[in-house]
Amino acid sequence: MAIPDLDELGERLGIVLRDPEAIRQAFVHSSYFNENPTGLSGHNERLEYLGDAVIGLIVSHLLYERYPDEDEGFLTARRAALVNREALAAMARGLGMDRYLLLGRGEAEAGGATRPSLLAAAFEAVAGALYLSEGLAATRSWLLDVIGEQLDQPGEGVPPKSAKSRLQELTQRQHRTKPHYELVGTIGPPHDQTFTVAAVLDGRRLGTGTGSSRQRAEEQAAGSALESLVVDAPEPPA
Repeated sequence: MAIPDLDELGERLGIVLRDPEAIRQAFVHSSYFNENPTGLSGHNERLEYLGDAVIGLIVSHLLYERYPDEDEGFLTARRAALVNREALAAMARGLGMDRYLLLGRGEAEAGGATRPSLLAAAFEAVAGALYLSEGLAATRSWLLDVIGEQLDQPGEGVPPKSAKSRLQELTQRQHRTKPHYELVGTIGPPHDQTFTVAAVLDGRRLGTGTGSSRQRAEEQAAGSALESLVVDAPEPPA
């Protein structure tokens, strides 16, 4: 038994399938394996487990690079919007993975090839198989090709960008440079300090902020800077 049109699958995935056995197993559902155990090394649940971790790591790293000024909450929500079951199933459908799923008779008759849970599992299993056969760098490159355009698209439930991120976008657009943050001072004992930070652009203080951590102070300073830039903005022509 072999996956039909293996070369076509490789073209759809955008990869050279150097380990057909690993890729084949990624599409073997447990229901099929239970009915056809001969000649198969297993079903895709172990690869799904591995692929889930690999996708989480790669997408986390991509978001960490893409949004340098966003906090953990934003990054976590963004990742959840990108790699939830429905999102992974949609990507699997887009790559035509539903055509290659190997399902038991009952699962197939029940429309298993259209079920988001099975499609998402297949997508994760493929990522796990690629990681085993090609390594992390190749898997990252493949996943970036598949998911790249969605990294900048806001998802439902994703919090708005932080003030620091919005300030950076504004200053890069208007001044072709980005602000930096200077520590003005701290007060209080080491275990209970209050930080004061200034947002600075081209040597000019745009705003200051205070907070129980430097990060919170920087966020408040960025908010103050945004307000000052809006106030200083020239009036649009009549």
